[in-house]
Amino acid sequence: MIHYLVTPPTRETLRALTEAMETRVWALLRTNTKPCEQLCLARNSFPDEQLLDAMLTHPIQVYRPIVVTPMGIKLCHLS
Repeated sequence: MIHYLVTPPTRETLRALTEAMETRVWALLRTNTKPCEQLCLARNSFPDEQLLDAMLTHPIQVYRPIVVTPMGIKLCHLS
């Protein structure tokens, strides 16, 4: 397990995860946070690189958990 607030993922890691999941960077964006609200990121109108910048500056923006296993990579929701 990686504690993403202590050891945030790199740009390369986030990019690789989205590519492996065949999804856009926006899918990894946590939209119910103050930084997201302040930066108006929830509009889903920003290019991937700008979203990655926001996630690197504010790691709380990375939706989690992202589970990586030999069987694949999934964005999971805990309930």
